[in-house]
Amino acid sequence: MQSMFDDRLWLAWLVKVRIIILTFLLAIELLIARLTPSPLPVWLFVTTILLWYAISVFYLLLLSFWQEHRLQCLLQVLTDLALVTLVVYITGGVDSSLNVLYPLVIIVACMLLPRSWAYLTAALAFILYGMVLELTYFGLVPSYSTTRPGLGALQAIILINLFAYLAVAYLTGLLAAKLRQVDVKLRYTSGALEDLQALHENIIQAISGGLITTALDGHITLVNAAAQKQLERPEEELLGQPIQQVFLDPLPQVGSERAHGEVRFVAPNTFRRTFRVMVSPLTVSEQETVGYVYTFDDLTEMRRLEREVRMQDRLAAVGRLAAAIAHEIRNPLTSIAGSVSMLSGIPDLSPEHRQLLQIVTRESERLNSIITDFLAYSRGKQYRFSRVDLLLLLEDTLTLLQHRLVTENTGIRIERRYAPKQAFTLADGDKIKQVFWNFCENAVRAMKDGGTLAISVETIGDDWQISFADTGPGISPQLTEKIFEPFQSQFEGGTGLGLAIVYQIVQAHEGKVWARSKPGQGSVFVLRLRRSSADESAGVTRTVLAGHTRPAPEAASATVGAGGRAHG
Repeated sequence: MQSMFDDRLWLAWLVKVRIIILTFLLAIELLIARLTPSPLPVWLFVTTILLWYAISVFYLLLLSFWQEHRLQCLLQVLTDLALVTLVVYITGGVDSSLNVLYPLVIIVACMLLPRSWAYLTAALAFILYGMVLELTYFGLVPSYSTTRPGLGALQAIILINLFAYLAVAYLTGLLAAKLRQVDVKLRYTSGALEDLQALHENIIQAISGGLITTALDGHITLVNAAAQKQLERPEEELLGQPIQQVFLDPLPQVGSERAHGEVRFVAPNTFRRTFRVMVSPLTVSEQETVGYVYTFDDLTEMRRLEREVRMQDRLAAVGRLAAAIAHEIRNPLTSIAGSVSMLSGIPDLSPEHRQLLQIVTRESERLNSIITDFLAYSRGKQYRFSRVDLLLLLEDTLTLLQHRLVTENTGIRIERRYAPKQAFTLADGDKIKQVFWNFCENAVRAMKDGGTLAISVETIGDDWQISFADTGPGISPQLTEKIFEPFQSQFEGGTGLGLAIVYQIVQAHEGKVWARSKPGQGSVFVLRLRRSSADESAGVTRTVLAGHTRPAPEAASATVGAGGRAHG
């Protein structure tokens, strides 16, 4: 906070006020001289005022490059005393009403100089004023007054002004001393308040959780750094916006049972996040509520891990169930298929009977296909890891797919959007091809009336990100959340194990896979695999059983690559 007794500011203010007062004096005296007969020497008065103007401008310029402000204060006070004395003499001495300028100079001296200088200024004002009256009274200098008081009256006027000047100096000195004390206390209090505000601001900005404050109408008034980072939006964009428009779900309400809860948020990169939000009233010392405080934490990763744990448990349970019943179903199914085959060889069967036998044969084959998927899902899988180029694996898959699309005339167009020229990773090439083919197959089945399948490869940190985006009808949010769980299929005749196997393969590669979709806007399946350096090992084997990973006997000493992820 700027001190109220800043000498430089006061000097600048003094010059400006002086110019204003001089302008009024010049205008009033010239008007009086024109309207009434007066012995006022106009030319001398105007010259004195112009000189005073020039000195004021000089002091204003001097202020910009001379830093001795206290000495400037003294010079200006002495100059004002001299020029006030000259103006009082010109305007009639004892008849002049401008002797009121002396108290103004004394007040300025009290404000700008130490208290002893205020009394000295009052004494100088008394001496100068008395000197003017005495010199004009005894005719030592020409007099411009119209009256001539007696010697006693003259002495009385001088004494009255003496007491007046001393009284002004005393009272103004007391007031200035009080003001200086208040100024010191104010500066101290202001400094303490600024320190406290800085401390509070630093604490708010240092909080790891997001914090937003709003007014009573719900408009945002403050956003800390953690909230800006979690919401991926700058403070300028959030301030003044209704907080209800930031999140998808209704926020908790103060004073209700629902003072905390979870809400969803869509980031600018279209990823959906989950926040735990708590709200409390923002009150002042008088317990008056002036707004609300919202604190929140990002639970997205926690909820994702919870879903993965639940999925792993389900996958393990399905694997155990499949392993237990698959063989028991396949044996009688083989007998049924054989018996039906023998029955179909009877020559005298009616067409109706033959149609029934064909239905039994077709459904048996479909059931056998489902059991085969069960066994493929539940059996332990051997992975032979080597350093492979994902772009070559993609091209092998897309070449086969493109020939099929042309043959079947599906009207589906494939777009390749490869940012890198090579994309090496440590993986089982055949299993990754199976993942690619499953994504492509689902996209083709979703686009029954044709469309575009866009495959993009880009670098995200230490990973390769491969995206398969189709222009199909999209997937509902409910199905998107559990699409990698078994038996979650939206296609007629599907077993719902394809993407579960994909998830199993990706887990074995310690990668990530997820789906993004909106009904009517297509779907995107995203796969992330770790980038491989040239010195990473190859020929490592890993066995996966029913969603759980364990080293194979011949690869018990698996190597660990950069970043601490096991590659064996």
